[in-house]
Amino acid sequence: MTDPTAELTLLQYGDSFFPSGAVSFSWGLETLCAEGRITAAPEVSSFLHSQLRHRWATCDRPAVAAGHRMGEDLDAVARIDRLLEAQSLAAELRDGSRRSGGALLAVHEKLGTPGAETYRALVRSGGAPGHVAVVQGLVGRGAGLVLTACEVLSAHTLCVGLLGAALRLGVIGHIDAQRILKQARVSIADILAVPAPGVDAMSAFTPEAEIAVMRHETAETRLFAN
Repeated sequence: MTDPTAELTLLQYGDSFFPSGAVSFSWGLETLCAEGRITAAPEVSSFLHSQLRHRWATCDRPAVAAGHRMGEDLDAVARIDRLLEAQSLAAELRDGSRRSGGALLAVHEKLGTPGAETYRALVRSGGAPGHVAVVQGLVGRGAGLVLTACEVLSAHTLCVGLLGAALRLGVIGHIDAQRILKQARVSIADILAVPAPGVDAMSAFTPEAEIAVMRHETAETRLFAN
């Protein structure tokens, strides 16, 4: 029998109503839409699946797992956090991840989630960058979620944030978004069917999106932070 409390916790943290700070980011989608490279639902779906398989699964997921596993040792969490900082080459992606992680820590500190207040103090003192994937694992553990639930929540949050950006940019409608999200469940389940890579194997390869993020810095009109 499933634990209804854990399921309700997962629903609460995965709801777009939860103030995670992810609504400010497009992960390069805004630039690609402005340049006419992404214009409709099939391209958005392809972009989302690329982010899941070639960034989240190989870079963010290992960081979530490490943050969860090492949650009792905040110095160890900070080491993984700094490693993720070194892996983030595009400034807007790096800054966006830190901003989102900071927002998530702030909310969980106010909610009284174990570990959030201490780690937020460490981030604010410059002892750790506070990247969102590491924070997701840390606060998920503090909230009593098992690792798989934290991974599901992290992947779902990415999907909802990206599809929300596509909606606001006008390239998909609400039914398109739900259809793409339903398809993404299959990719997420496939990814979670195998263990997460170790942090020593973290990598990401989404060059088109990263270059788009870099070009976003000089765009004349910007709706999103990246």
